[in-house]
Amino acid sequence: MCGLLLASPVIFYQIWRFVAPGLYSHEKRAILPFTVISTVFFLSGAAFGYFLVFPPAFRFLVGYNTEFLASMPAVGEYFSLAIRLLIAFGVIFEMPVLMVFLAKAGLVSVSFLNRHRKYAILINFVIAAVLTPTPDVVNQLMMAGPLLVLYEISVVAVWLFGRETFGGFAKKQ
Repeated sequence: MCGLLLASPVIFYQIWRFVAPGLYSHEKRAILPFTVISTVFFLSGAAFGYFLVFPPAFRFLVGYNTEFLASMPAVGEYFSLAIRLLIAFGVIFEMPVLMVFLAKAGLVSVSFLNRHRKYAILINFVIAAVLTPTPDVVNQLMMAGPLLVLYEISVVAVWLFGRETFGGFAKKQ
């Protein structure tokens, strides 16, 4: 996993070198901010997951100790839990970037997001229940809370940045 993380700049650079010749200059200019912001959001989500969610999740994992049974998780289980939380929180923190991208593509709008807020809340809790590696409600709420905040940030981001066209295939809202 560390090798993949350390090699990711080279991997992304090679992907960019493959894709860039097929893009127009205005498309290249549109992708650069998405790439930078997406990286910042992913790293912020991973840091949030590691520093704020991982400690209670790990305490829950080892919290089943009794006088006859002592929980001793293996190193593999520890790293598995940490990596799953890092990736899950990194991905969910991408929601505002994804929503702005969808708005620029003409697939969502502020009115659409406002109209479907109650469904988004339900979907956020379902996603949190599926993505949290432990079955307790505390960890589910620690993921659902940021998802709800990120949804509201997405609405504001779509309102601010989603009005322009992306790649020439969306009309102005």
